[in-house]
Amino acid sequence: MFIVIGIMLSGILVGYLLRAKRLNEIHKVITLLIWLLLFLLGNEAGGNEAIVKGLHTLGVEALVITIAAVAGSSLCAWALWRSLYAKNGRGRGGEGEG
Repeated sequence: MFIVIGIMLSGILVGYLLRAKRLNEIHKVITLLIWLLLFLLGNEAGGNEAIVKGLHTLGVEALVITIAAVAGSSLCAWALWRSLYAKNGRGRGGEGEG
């Protein structure tokens, strides 16, 4: 756990020190590293027999969590939109109306 926190803090320190530099190609490197991490995660999950045997159960749970997250995010976005725009009398969110 301390190793993970140490790596994160060292990344923050390096980012702070390099904040003035223009790192134009860093987005490509980050994307490549994310793809590599996802591949390794899939490799680990596929190699774990317990995960593979319980995949149907995990899939249903993941679907329920996904639906709940999308519904909750949509509800909160709607409530935020309503609280910001409906109080100001702007109607359906079109700026410049009313």
